[in-house]
Amino acid sequence: MAAVAAKAEALRKLDTDLLAISIDTVFVHKVWQETELSKIIPGGFPFPMGWDQEGKVGKLYGVYAEELGINLRGTFLIDPDGIIRIVQIYDAPIGRNYDELVRMIEAAQYVREKGGTEACPANWKPGKSTLKPSSELVGKIHEFWNPSELDN
Repeated sequence: MAAVAAKAEALRKLDTDLLAISIDTVFVHKVWQETELSKIIPGGFPFPMGWDQEGKVGKLYGVYAEELGINLRGTFLIDPDGIIRIVQIYDAPIGRNYDELVRMIEAAQYVREKGGTEACPANWKPGKSTLKPSSELVGKIHEFWNPSELDN
């Protein structure tokens, strides 16, 4: 949670709301904030944290691991219309990449702004080339995009 807290300003600039949900109680969240998170990130976790004691929300989103009694780490990008656009679910010991989360939000917002007329290829970043999906593009993507662009 410290890693996402470190990206709080970038998420706010993207006009993004974030909600963390775990099976831990609000009391555990409070202690965690005071004893751990606030020592890593000044002010601690700057977003709301919800309590999913019985894993009901986790079950709805497919992240509740009943045998472990936990919600796995999941990231769900939900657009303003309430449509889930991106889902990432991580095994409990694997951390997330919040630079990638910011990139995905930027890509989803760009695609929405363009009304779905453009697609962001792998590793797309703002200012980079996009693709315009059409029947003319089928079999010709290599003429418009190359994976060597991934590191640029």
